[in-house]
Amino acid sequence: MLSQLLGRPVHDETGLTGEYDFKLEWTPDSEPAGGQSIFTALNDQLGLRLEPAKGPVQVYVVEKIQHPSEN
Repeated sequence: MLSQLLGRPVHDETGLTGEYDFKLEWTPDSEPAGGQSIFTALNDQLGLRLEPAKGPVQVYVVEKIQHPSEN
């Protein structure tokens, strides 16, 4: 879900297993100031932090495109 919110890949390196039920409250960037950002909320409310890093990502390369043939 974080990948969708942030628009970039997020890799889980917590080492935690299983499923957890929690409530995270933050103010989206599109709303006026006054609340916590997603980064601050993760740290303050869950004790987690996001750290930027470089790593491998899956990439698809399209080498050729053709119109379908008529049958």
